[in-house]
Amino acid sequence: MASKLKIIPLGGLNEIGKNLTVYEYQDDIIIVDCGLGFPDDDMLGVDLVIPDITYLVKNRDRVRGFFITHGHEDHIGALPYVLKEVNAPIYTTRLTAGLIEIKLEEHGLLEKTKMRTVEAGETVKAGCFSVEFIHVNHSIADSVAFAIGTPMGTVVHTGDFKIDPTPIDGEFIDLARLGALGKKGVLALLCDSTNVERKGYSTSESKVGESFDALFKDCGSRIIVTTFASNIHRLQQVIDVAHRYGRKVGITGRSMENATRVATELGYMKIPADTLVDMAMLKKLPKEKTVIITTGSQGETMSALYRMAFTGHRQVEIGPGDRVIISASAIPGNEVGISRVINELYRKGAEVFYDKLADLHVSGHACQEELKIMHALVKPKFFIPVHGEQRHLKFHALLAEQVGTAHENIVIAENGRVIELSRKSCKLAGSVPSGNVLVDGYGVGDVGSVVLRDRRHLAQDGMIVVVAAIDDYGMLMSGPDIITRGFVYVKESEQLMEELRLLAQSTIELCLDDRRPDFNAIKGRLKAELSEYLYKKTKRDPMILPVIMEV
Repeated sequence: MASKLKIIPLGGLNEIGKNLTVYEYQDDIIIVDCGLGFPDDDMLGVDLVIPDITYLVKNRDRVRGFFITHGHEDHIGALPYVLKEVNAPIYTTRLTAGLIEIKLEEHGLLEKTKMRTVEAGETVKAGCFSVEFIHVNHSIADSVAFAIGTPMGTVVHTGDFKIDPTPIDGEFIDLARLGALGKKGVLALLCDSTNVERKGYSTSESKVGESFDALFKDCGSRIIVTTFASNIHRLQQVIDVAHRYGRKVGITGRSMENATRVATELGYMKIPADTLVDMAMLKKLPKEKTVIITTGSQGETMSALYRMAFTGHRQVEIGPGDRVIISASAIPGNEVGISRVINELYRKGAEVFYDKLADLHVSGHACQEELKIMHALVKPKFFIPVHGEQRHLKFHALLAEQVGTAHENIVIAENGRVIELSRKSCKLAGSVPSGNVLVDGYGVGDVGSVVLRDRRHLAQDGMIVVVAAIDDYGMLMSGPDIITRGFVYVKESEQLMEELRLLAQSTIELCLDDRRPDFNAIKGRLKAELSEYLYKKTKRDPMILPVIMEV
Protein backbone atom coordinates (compact mmCIF):
# COMPACT_ATOMS: atom_id res chain seq x y z
CA MET A 1 0.00 0.00 0.00
CA ALA A 2 1.34 3.42 -0.99
CA SER A 3 2.42 5.74 1.81
CA LYS A 4 0.31 8.78 2.57
CA LEU A 5 1.17 12.24 3.82
CA LYS A 6 0.02 12.74 7.40
CA ILE A 7 -0.83 16.14 8.86
CA ILE A 8 -1.34 16.07 12.63
CA PRO A 9 -2.36 19.27 14.47
CA LEU A 10 -1.26 19.05 18.12
CA GLY A 11 -2.48 22.59 18.87
CA GLY A 12 -4.26 25.53 17.25
CA LEU A 13 -7.58 23.85 16.45
CA ASN A 14 -10.73 24.67 18.43
CA GLU A 15 -8.65 27.32 20.18
CA ILE A 16 -6.71 30.50 19.48
CA GLY A 17 -3.07 29.84 20.31
CA LYS A 18 -0.83 26.86 21.12
CA ASN A 19 -0.12 26.33 17.40
CA LEU A 20 1.83 23.20 16.50
CA THR A 21 1.33 21.16 13.32
CA VAL A 22 3.15 17.95 12.44
CA TYR A 23 3.83 16.93 8.82
CA GLU A 24 4.84 13.28 8.42
CA TYR A 25 5.76 11.10 5.46
CA GLN A 26 7.29 7.65 6.01
CA ASP A 27 10.42 8.20 8.16
CA ASP A 28 10.44 12.01 8.08
CA ILE A 29 8.65 14.53 10.32
CA ILE A 30 8.76 18.32 10.27
CA ILE A 31 7.02 20.60 12.76
CA VAL A 32 5.42 23.93 11.81
CA ASP A 33 5.31 26.37 14.76
CA CYS A 34 5.59 25.52 18.42
CA GLY A 35 3.44 27.91 20.45
CA LEU A 36 1.93 28.28 23.87
CA GLY A 37 -1.53 29.19 25.08
CA PHE A 38 -2.66 31.18 28.09
CA PRO A 39 -4.59 29.53 30.92
CA ASP A 40 -8.37 29.62 31.19
CA ASP A 41 -9.94 31.25 34.24
CA ASP A 42 -10.44 27.87 35.91
CA MET A 43 -6.74 26.92 35.59
CA LEU A 44 -5.88 28.46 38.94
CA GLY A 45 -2.19 29.26 39.43
CA VAL A 46 -1.18 27.98 35.98
CA ASP A 47 1.22 30.25 34.08
CA LEU A 48 1.23 28.77 30.58
CA VAL A 49 -0.31 25.97 28.51
CA ILE A 50 1.75 24.05 25.96
CA PRO A 51 0.78 21.20 23.60
CA ASP A 52 1.07 17.55 24.60
CA ILE A 53 4.07 16.29 22.59
CA THR A 54 3.91 12.61 23.62
CA TYR A 55 3.74 11.62 19.93
CA LEU A 56 6.80 13.71 19.03
CA VAL A 57 8.84 12.36 21.95
CA LYS A 58 8.01 8.81 20.82
CA ASN A 59 9.17 9.71 17.27
CA ARG A 60 11.96 12.16 18.15
CA ASP A 61 14.53 10.39 15.92
CA ARG A 62 12.38 11.10 12.85
CA VAL A 63 12.00 14.87 13.46
CA ARG A 64 14.00 16.79 10.84
CA GLY A 65 13.32 20.31 12.03
CA PHE A 66 11.07 23.02 13.42
CA PHE A 67 9.83 25.60 10.88
CA ILE A 68 8.52 28.78 12.52
CA THR A 69 6.25 31.24 10.67
CA HIS A 70 6.71 34.27 12.98
CA GLY A 71 7.71 35.43 16.44
CA HIS A 72 4.45 35.61 18.39
CA GLU A 73 4.17 33.65 21.65
CA ASP A 74 1.41 31.40 20.29
CA HIS A 75 3.89 30.25 17.64
CA ILE A 76 7.26 30.18 19.47
CA GLY A 77 6.46 30.14 23.21
CA ALA A 78 6.59 26.35 23.73
CA LEU A 79 9.98 25.88 22.02
CA PRO A 80 12.10 25.96 25.22
CA TYR A 81 9.93 23.23 26.77
CA VAL A 82 9.64 21.07 23.64
CA LEU A 83 13.35 21.29 22.72
CA LYS A 84 14.26 19.68 26.04
CA GLU A 85 12.48 16.54 24.80
CA VAL A 86 12.84 16.82 21.02
CA ASN A 87 16.08 18.46 19.93
CA ALA A 88 15.97 19.34 16.23
CA PRO A 89 17.17 22.31 14.13
CA ILE A 90 15.04 25.46 13.96
CA TYR A 91 14.50 27.18 10.60
CA THR A 92 13.04 30.67 10.60
CA THR A 93 13.52 34.30 9.57
CA ARG A 94 16.02 36.66 11.23
CA LEU A 95 13.73 38.61 13.56
CA THR A 96 11.91 35.47 14.68
CA ALA A 97 15.30 33.82 15.32
CA GLY A 98 16.37 36.80 17.45
CA LEU A 99 13.23 36.54 19.60
CA ILE A 100 13.65 32.76 19.95
CA GLU A 101 17.28 33.18 21.01
CA ILE A 102 16.19 35.31 23.99
CA LYS A 103 13.92 32.48 25.16
CA LEU A 104 16.51 29.76 24.64
CA GLU A 105 19.13 31.77 26.52
CA GLU A 106 16.80 32.12 29.52
CA HIS A 107 16.36 28.33 29.57
CA GLY A 108 20.04 27.53 29.01
CA LEU A 109 19.36 25.96 25.61
CA LEU A 110 21.00 28.43 23.22
CA GLU A 111 24.31 26.55 22.91
CA LYS A 112 22.53 23.20 22.49
CA THR A 113 20.16 24.29 19.70
CA LYS A 114 20.96 24.56 16.01
CA MET A 115 19.22 27.55 14.42
CA ARG A 116 19.36 28.57 10.79
CA THR A 117 17.96 31.88 9.53
CA VAL A 118 16.19 31.80 6.19
CA GLU A 119 15.13 34.69 3.95
CA ALA A 120 11.74 34.82 2.25
CA GLY A 121 12.10 33.23 -1.18
CA GLU A 122 14.56 30.57 -0.02
CA THR A 123 13.82 26.85 0.24
CA VAL A 124 15.04 24.43 2.91
CA LYS A 125 15.34 20.66 2.39
CA ALA A 126 14.39 18.53 5.44
CA GLY A 127 14.24 14.80 4.79
CA CYS A 128 11.73 14.20 1.99
CA PHE A 129 10.22 17.66 2.54
CA SER A 130 11.21 20.96 0.94
CA VAL A 131 9.95 24.11 2.66
CA GLU A 132 9.76 27.39 0.73
CA PHE A 133 9.50 30.60 2.78
CA ILE A 134 6.96 33.12 1.38
CA HIS A 135 6.70 36.67 2.76
CA VAL A 136 3.32 37.69 4.25
CA ASN A 137 2.02 40.72 6.16
CA HIS A 138 1.15 40.33 9.83
CA SER A 139 1.37 42.35 13.06
CA ILE A 140 5.02 41.39 13.46
CA ALA A 141 7.82 41.82 10.94
CA ASP A 142 9.45 38.90 9.11
CA SER A 143 6.30 36.75 8.99
CA VAL A 144 6.16 33.98 6.40
CA ALA A 145 3.89 31.34 4.95
CA PHE A 146 5.27 27.97 3.85
CA ALA A 147 4.92 26.07 0.60
CA ILE A 148 5.77 22.55 1.74
CA GLY A 149 6.85 20.22 -1.02
CA THR A 150 5.95 16.60 -0.26
CA PRO A 151 5.94 13.35 -2.29
CA MET A 152 2.13 13.74 -2.52
CA GLY A 153 2.21 17.37 -3.75
CA THR A 154 2.54 20.91 -2.43
CA VAL A 155 0.85 22.02 0.79
CA VAL A 156 0.52 25.76 1.55
CA HIS A 157 0.54 26.61 5.27
CA THR A 158 -0.26 30.32 5.59
CA GLY A 159 0.54 30.93 9.26
CA ASP A 160 -0.99 34.20 10.49
CA PHE A 161 -1.39 36.72 7.68
CA LYS A 162 -3.25 39.70 6.26
CA ILE A 163 -3.07 41.58 2.97
CA ASP A 164 -1.85 45.08 3.87
CA PRO A 165 -1.75 47.44 0.84
CA THR A 166 0.41 49.98 2.69
CA PRO A 167 2.72 48.00 5.00
CA ILE A 168 5.05 50.00 7.25
CA ASP A 169 8.20 48.28 5.97
CA GLY A 170 7.06 48.54 2.35
CA GLU A 171 7.18 44.74 1.96
CA PHE A 172 3.91 43.64 0.36
CA ILE A 173 2.68 40.04 0.79
CA ASP A 174 4.05 37.89 -2.04
CA LEU A 175 0.74 37.27 -3.79
CA ALA A 176 2.55 36.64 -7.07
CA ARG A 177 4.36 33.60 -5.65
CA LEU A 178 1.15 32.26 -4.09
CA GLY A 179 -0.59 32.66 -7.46
CA ALA A 180 2.26 30.86 -9.25
CA LEU A 181 1.94 27.95 -6.83
CA GLY A 182 -1.80 27.85 -7.49
CA LYS A 183 -1.26 27.64 -11.25
CA LYS A 184 1.25 24.85 -10.79
CA GLY A 185 -1.13 22.92 -8.53
CA VAL A 186 -1.56 22.86 -4.74
CA LEU A 187 -2.64 19.69 -2.99
CA ALA A 188 -3.88 21.29 0.23
CA LEU A 189 -4.21 24.66 1.95
CA LEU A 190 -4.02 25.15 5.72
CA CYS A 191 -5.20 28.71 6.33
CA ASP A 192 -5.56 31.15 9.24
CA SER A 193 -9.22 31.34 10.38
CA THR A 194 -9.02 33.94 13.18
CA ASN A 195 -10.93 36.77 11.47
CA VAL A 196 -13.14 34.72 9.14
CA GLU A 197 -16.27 36.17 10.80
CA ARG A 198 -15.28 39.75 9.85
CA LYS A 199 -16.52 41.05 6.51
CA GLY A 200 -14.45 43.10 4.11
CA TYR A 201 -10.73 43.76 4.48
CA SER A 202 -8.54 44.30 7.54
CA THR A 203 -7.33 47.87 8.14
CA SER A 204 -3.78 48.79 7.19
CA GLU A 205 -1.22 49.25 9.98
CA SER A 206 -0.48 52.73 8.60
CA LYS A 207 -3.95 53.84 9.81
CA VAL A 208 -2.69 53.57 13.40
CA GLY A 209 0.14 55.98 12.56
CA GLU A 210 -2.42 58.61 11.55
CA SER A 211 -4.16 58.20 14.93
CA PHE A 212 -0.84 58.57 16.76
CA ASP A 213 -0.12 61.78 14.85
CA ALA A 214 -3.48 63.27 15.85
CA LEU A 215 -2.92 62.41 19.55
CA PHE A 216 0.68 63.70 19.65
CA LYS A 217 0.01 66.94 17.79
CA ASP A 218 -0.48 69.95 20.11
CA CYS A 219 -0.35 67.69 23.21
CA GLY A 220 1.23 69.61 26.09
CA SER A 221 1.71 66.73 28.51
CA ARG A 222 3.63 63.48 28.90
CA ILE A 223 2.50 60.65 26.61
CA ILE A 224 2.60 56.99 27.63
CA VAL A 225 1.96 54.36 24.96
CA THR A 226 1.42 50.64 25.49
CA THR A 227 1.17 47.98 22.81
CA PHE A 228 2.28 44.40 22.12
CA ALA A 229 6.06 44.24 22.50
CA SER A 230 6.37 42.10 19.36
CA ASN A 231 4.60 44.66 17.13
CA ILE A 232 7.80 46.20 15.80
CA HIS A 233 6.00 48.27 13.15
CA ARG A 234 3.77 49.82 15.84
CA LEU A 235 6.81 50.69 17.97
CA GLN A 236 8.47 52.22 14.91
CA GLN A 237 5.45 54.43 14.29
CA VAL A 238 5.41 55.65 17.91
CA ILE A 239 9.12 56.52 17.76
CA ASP A 240 8.74 58.24 14.38
CA VAL A 241 5.86 60.46 15.51
CA ALA A 242 7.66 61.26 18.79
CA HIS A 243 10.72 62.36 16.82
CA ARG A 244 8.52 64.43 14.51
CA TYR A 245 7.22 66.42 17.49
CA GLY A 246 10.56 66.77 19.23
CA ARG A 247 9.99 64.28 22.05
CA LYS A 248 12.48 61.91 23.67
CA VAL A 249 11.44 58.27 24.10
CA GLY A 250 12.02 55.93 27.05
CA ILE A 251 11.19 52.22 27.01
CA THR A 252 10.20 50.20 30.08
CA GLY A 253 9.18 46.56 30.54
CA ARG A 254 11.54 43.63 29.91
CA SER A 255 9.77 42.17 26.86
CA MET A 256 9.53 45.64 25.28
CA GLU A 257 13.22 46.31 25.91
CA ASN A 258 14.22 42.90 24.49
CA ALA A 259 12.06 43.24 21.36
CA THR A 260 13.34 46.76 20.65
CA ARG A 261 16.97 45.72 21.14
CA VAL A 262 16.69 42.68 18.84
CA ALA A 263 14.73 44.58 16.15
CA THR A 264 17.21 47.47 16.19
CA GLU A 265 20.28 45.22 16.06
CA LEU A 266 18.84 43.31 13.10
CA GLY A 267 17.80 46.48 11.25
CA TYR A 268 14.00 46.03 11.52
CA MET A 269 13.68 49.25 13.51
CA LYS A 270 15.43 52.49 12.65
CA ILE A 271 15.56 54.86 15.61
CA PRO A 272 16.44 58.50 14.81
CA ALA A 273 19.59 59.75 16.53
CA ASP A 274 19.19 61.13 20.08
CA THR A 275 15.53 60.06 20.27
CA LEU A 276 15.85 57.05 22.58
CA VAL A 277 17.05 57.83 26.10
CA ASP A 278 17.44 55.93 29.37
CA MET A 279 14.42 56.00 31.69
CA ALA A 280 16.51 57.66 34.43
CA MET A 281 17.44 60.47 32.02
CA LEU A 282 13.82 60.83 30.87
CA LYS A 283 12.76 61.85 34.40
CA LYS A 284 14.96 64.95 34.18
CA LEU A 285 13.30 66.25 31.00
CA PRO A 286 10.13 68.39 30.82
CA LYS A 287 7.14 66.04 30.71
CA GLU A 288 5.76 67.64 27.57
CA LYS A 289 8.95 66.59 25.76
CA THR A 290 8.75 62.90 26.67
CA VAL A 291 7.12 59.67 25.52
CA ILE A 292 7.21 56.39 27.43
CA ILE A 293 6.64 53.10 25.58
CA THR A 294 5.65 50.39 28.02
CA THR A 295 4.36 46.85 28.40
CA GLY A 296 0.92 46.23 29.89
CA SER A 297 -1.54 46.45 26.99
CA GLN A 298 -3.40 43.38 28.35
CA GLY A 299 -3.68 44.58 31.96
CA GLU A 300 -1.08 42.06 33.20
CA THR A 301 -0.54 42.52 36.93
CA MET A 302 3.27 42.38 36.69
CA SER A 303 3.53 44.71 33.69
CA ALA A 304 5.05 48.19 33.77
CA LEU A 305 1.77 50.02 32.96
CA TYR A 306 -0.08 48.19 35.74
CA ARG A 307 2.62 49.16 38.23
CA MET A 308 2.47 52.78 37.02
CA ALA A 309 -1.31 52.85 37.45
CA PHE A 310 -1.20 51.35 40.93
CA THR A 311 1.83 53.37 42.12
CA GLY A 312 4.19 50.41 42.08
CA HIS A 313 6.65 51.53 39.39
CA ARG A 314 10.02 52.77 40.65
CA GLN A 315 10.56 55.37 37.92
CA VAL A 316 7.10 56.48 36.70
CA GLU A 317 4.00 57.56 38.56
CA ILE A 318 0.88 58.47 36.60
CA GLY A 319 -0.60 61.85 37.47
CA PRO A 320 -3.14 64.44 36.27
CA GLY A 321 -2.58 65.54 32.68
CA ASP A 322 -0.71 62.41 31.54
CA ARG A 323 -1.99 61.06 28.24
CA VAL A 324 -2.10 57.25 28.11
CA ILE A 325 -2.59 55.51 24.74
CA ILE A 326 -3.49 51.81 24.78
CA SER A 327 -2.71 50.63 21.25
CA ALA A 328 -3.98 47.05 21.41
CA SER A 329 -7.21 45.10 21.51
CA ALA A 330 -8.06 42.78 24.38
CA ILE A 331 -7.13 39.14 24.01
CA PRO A 332 -10.27 37.18 25.01
CA GLY A 333 -10.22 36.72 28.78
CA ASN A 334 -8.19 39.85 29.50
CA GLU A 335 -11.05 42.36 29.35
CA VAL A 336 -11.50 42.58 33.12
CA GLY A 337 -7.79 43.23 33.76
CA ILE A 338 -7.64 45.95 31.10
CA SER A 339 -10.76 47.65 32.46
CA ARG A 340 -9.24 47.65 35.95
CA VAL A 341 -6.11 49.43 34.68
CA ILE A 342 -8.11 51.96 32.62
CA ASN A 343 -10.31 52.80 35.61
CA GLU A 344 -7.26 53.29 37.83
CA LEU A 345 -5.62 55.53 35.21
CA TYR A 346 -8.73 57.71 35.13
CA ARG A 347 -8.74 57.77 38.94
CA LYS A 348 -5.17 59.12 38.85
CA GLY A 349 -6.36 61.97 36.60
CA ALA A 350 -4.87 60.72 33.33
CA GLU A 351 -6.42 61.03 29.85
CA VAL A 352 -6.87 57.53 28.43
CA PHE A 353 -7.28 56.68 24.77
CA TYR A 354 -8.00 53.09 23.77
CA ASP A 355 -9.34 51.15 20.81
CA LYS A 356 -13.02 51.92 21.47
CA LEU A 357 -12.32 55.66 21.41
CA ALA A 358 -9.88 55.91 18.50
CA ASP A 359 -8.31 53.87 15.67
CA LEU A 360 -5.43 52.71 17.84
CA HIS A 361 -5.24 49.07 16.83
CA VAL A 362 -5.68 47.00 13.71
CA SER A 363 -5.77 43.24 13.46
CA GLY A 364 -2.95 41.25 11.94
CA HIS A 365 -5.34 38.59 10.60
CA ALA A 366 -7.10 38.42 7.24
CA CYS A 367 -10.81 39.21 7.00
CA GLN A 368 -13.26 37.53 4.61
CA GLU A 369 -12.27 39.25 1.36
CA GLU A 370 -8.55 38.67 1.99
CA LEU A 371 -9.23 35.00 2.74
CA LYS A 372 -11.16 34.73 -0.54
CA ILE A 373 -8.15 36.18 -2.37
CA MET A 374 -5.87 33.58 -0.73
CA HIS A 375 -8.20 30.72 -1.76
CA ALA A 376 -8.59 32.10 -5.28
CA LEU A 377 -4.83 32.40 -5.77
CA VAL A 378 -3.79 29.07 -4.25
CA LYS A 379 -6.68 27.01 -5.75
CA PRO A 380 -6.11 24.04 -3.42
CA LYS A 381 -7.60 20.64 -4.14
CA PHE A 382 -8.17 20.08 -0.40
CA PHE A 383 -8.74 22.61 2.37
CA ILE A 384 -8.07 22.31 6.12
CA PRO A 385 -9.02 25.39 8.18
CA VAL A 386 -6.67 26.03 11.15
CA HIS A 387 -5.94 28.63 13.82
CA GLY A 388 -9.43 29.12 15.21
CA GLU A 389 -12.18 27.96 17.49
CA GLN A 390 -14.86 25.57 16.20
CA ARG A 391 -17.08 28.37 14.89
CA HIS A 392 -14.13 29.89 12.98
CA LEU A 393 -13.25 26.55 11.38
CA LYS A 394 -16.86 25.87 10.34
CA PHE A 395 -17.32 29.41 8.99
CA HIS A 396 -14.06 29.16 7.04
CA ALA A 397 -15.19 25.86 5.52
CA LEU A 398 -18.36 27.58 4.23
CA LEU A 399 -16.28 30.42 2.80
CA ALA A 400 -14.03 27.92 1.00
CA GLU A 401 -17.09 26.33 -0.60
CA GLN A 402 -18.24 29.77 -1.81
CA VAL A 403 -14.86 30.24 -3.51
CA GLY A 404 -15.09 26.87 -5.26
CA THR A 405 -13.64 24.12 -3.05
CA ALA A 406 -15.83 21.01 -3.12
CA HIS A 407 -17.57 20.23 0.18
CA GLU A 408 -16.18 16.69 0.25
CA ASN A 409 -12.64 18.09 -0.11
CA ILE A 410 -12.79 20.11 3.12
CA VAL A 411 -11.68 18.52 6.39
CA ILE A 412 -12.36 20.07 9.79
CA ALA A 413 -10.03 18.37 12.23
CA GLU A 414 -9.29 18.51 15.95
CA ASN A 415 -6.06 18.52 17.90
CA GLY A 416 -4.62 15.01 17.82
CA ARG A 417 -6.62 13.81 14.80
CA VAL A 418 -4.52 12.44 11.95
CA ILE A 419 -5.32 13.82 8.50
CA GLU A 420 -4.18 11.47 5.72
CA LEU A 421 -3.63 12.86 2.23
CA SER A 422 -2.98 11.17 -1.06
CA ARG A 423 -3.17 12.76 -4.49
CA LYS A 424 -6.85 11.80 -4.64
CA SER A 425 -8.15 11.86 -1.07
CA CYS A 426 -8.03 13.75 2.21
CA LYS A 427 -9.62 12.17 5.27
CA LEU A 428 -9.41 11.79 9.04
CA ALA A 429 -7.70 8.56 10.07
CA GLY A 430 -7.17 7.81 13.73
CA SER A 431 -5.63 9.98 16.42
CA VAL A 432 -2.51 10.49 18.54
CA PRO A 433 -2.17 11.72 22.15
CA SER A 434 -2.94 15.42 22.44
CA GLY A 435 -4.18 17.98 24.91
CA ASN A 436 -2.85 20.57 27.34
CA VAL A 437 0.33 20.39 29.38
CA LEU A 438 0.20 22.95 32.16
CA VAL A 439 3.27 24.96 33.17
CA ASP A 440 3.28 26.28 36.73
CA GLY A 441 6.53 27.97 37.74
CA TYR A 442 9.33 25.51 36.97
CA GLY A 443 6.91 22.59 36.92
CA VAL A 444 5.94 21.27 33.49
CA GLY A 445 3.06 18.80 33.46
CA ASP A 446 3.00 18.24 37.22
CA VAL A 447 -0.27 20.16 37.55
CA GLY A 448 -2.96 17.83 36.27
CA SER A 449 -6.73 17.57 36.51
CA VAL A 450 -6.63 16.37 40.13
CA VAL A 451 -4.49 19.31 41.26
CA LEU A 452 -6.72 21.77 39.39
CA ARG A 453 -9.81 20.20 40.95
CA ASP A 454 -8.31 20.64 44.42
CA ARG A 455 -7.35 24.26 43.67
CA ARG A 456 -10.88 25.04 42.52
CA HIS A 457 -12.28 23.34 45.62
CA LEU A 458 -9.98 25.38 47.88
CA ALA A 459 -10.80 28.61 46.04
CA GLN A 460 -14.55 28.08 46.32
CA ASP A 461 -15.00 26.71 49.85
CA GLY A 462 -11.69 26.86 51.72
CA MET A 463 -10.13 24.18 53.89
CA ILE A 464 -10.49 22.64 57.36
CA VAL A 465 -7.65 20.66 58.96
CA VAL A 466 -8.44 18.26 61.83
CA VAL A 467 -5.34 17.36 63.90
CA ALA A 468 -5.34 14.58 66.52
CA ALA A 469 -2.77 12.31 68.21
CA ILE A 470 -3.50 8.62 69.01
CA ASP A 471 -1.22 6.16 70.83
CA ASP A 472 -0.55 2.50 70.01
CA TYR A 473 -3.27 1.38 72.41
CA GLY A 474 -5.99 3.31 70.60
CA MET A 475 -6.23 6.16 73.11
CA LEU A 476 -6.85 9.76 71.98
CA MET A 477 -3.84 11.55 73.48
CA SER A 478 -4.42 15.12 72.23
CA GLY A 479 -6.83 17.09 70.10
CA PRO A 480 -8.70 17.08 67.94
CA ASP A 481 -7.73 20.64 67.00
CA ILE A 482 -9.57 22.45 64.18
CA ILE A 483 -7.64 24.75 61.83
CA THR A 484 -9.42 26.62 59.00
CA ARG A 485 -8.20 28.57 55.99
CA GLY A 486 -10.54 30.39 53.62
CA PHE A 487 -13.67 28.97 55.27
CA VAL A 488 -14.80 31.22 58.12
CA TYR A 489 -13.20 33.81 60.37
CA VAL A 490 -12.66 31.76 63.54
CA LYS A 491 -13.36 34.50 66.10
CA GLU A 492 -16.76 35.13 64.50
CA SER A 493 -17.62 31.42 64.47
CA GLU A 494 -16.33 30.09 67.81
CA GLN A 495 -19.52 28.12 68.46
CA LEU A 496 -19.32 26.37 65.08
CA MET A 497 -15.65 25.52 65.66
CA GLU A 498 -16.46 24.03 69.08
CA GLU A 499 -19.29 21.97 67.57
CA LEU A 500 -16.88 20.69 64.90
CA ARG A 501 -14.27 19.82 67.51
CA LEU A 502 -16.79 17.83 69.59
CA LEU A 503 -18.09 16.04 66.49
CA ALA A 504 -14.53 15.16 65.44
CA GLN A 505 -13.76 13.90 68.93
CA SER A 506 -16.83 11.68 69.12
CA THR A 507 -16.18 10.37 65.59
CA ILE A 508 -12.59 9.41 66.46
CA GLU A 509 -13.63 7.76 69.71
CA LEU A 510 -16.27 5.68 67.91
CA CYS A 511 -13.58 4.41 65.55
CA LEU A 512 -11.22 3.39 68.35
CA ASP A 513 -11.47 -0.09 69.91
CA ASP A 514 -9.16 -2.64 71.53
CA ARG A 515 -7.42 -3.47 68.26
CA ARG A 516 -4.63 -1.41 66.65
CA PRO A 517 -6.31 1.75 65.30
CA ASP A 518 -6.99 1.94 61.53
CA PHE A 519 -5.85 5.46 60.64
CA ASN A 520 -7.25 5.39 57.10
CA ALA A 521 -10.68 4.38 58.39
CA ILE A 522 -10.60 7.19 60.97
CA LYS A 523 -9.68 9.77 58.29
CA GLY A 524 -12.43 8.59 55.95
CA ARG A 525 -15.04 8.66 58.71
CA LEU A 526 -13.94 12.18 59.80
CA LYS A 527 -14.26 13.51 56.25
CA ALA A 528 -17.73 12.03 55.82
CA GLU A 529 -19.14 13.16 59.18
CA LEU A 530 -17.73 16.70 59.11
CA SER A 531 -18.68 17.27 55.45
CA GLU A 532 -22.27 16.25 56.04
CA TYR A 533 -22.53 18.35 59.22
CA LEU A 534 -20.98 21.47 57.63
CA TYR A 535 -23.18 21.30 54.55
CA LYS A 536 -26.31 21.14 56.70
CA LYS A 537 -25.14 24.06 58.85
CA THR A 538 -23.52 26.35 56.24
CA LYS A 539 -24.44 25.00 52.74
CA ARG A 540 -20.68 24.99 52.06
CA ASP A 541 -18.38 22.11 51.25
CA PRO A 542 -14.80 22.93 52.34
CA MET A 543 -11.90 20.56 51.73
CA ILE A 544 -11.37 18.51 54.92
CA LEU A 545 -7.86 17.24 55.70
CA PRO A 546 -7.58 14.94 58.74
CA VAL A 547 -4.05 14.70 60.17
CA ILE A 548 -3.80 11.73 62.58
CA MET A 549 -0.44 11.35 64.35
CA GLU A 550 0.71 8.13 65.99
CA VAL A 551 2.47 8.69 69.33
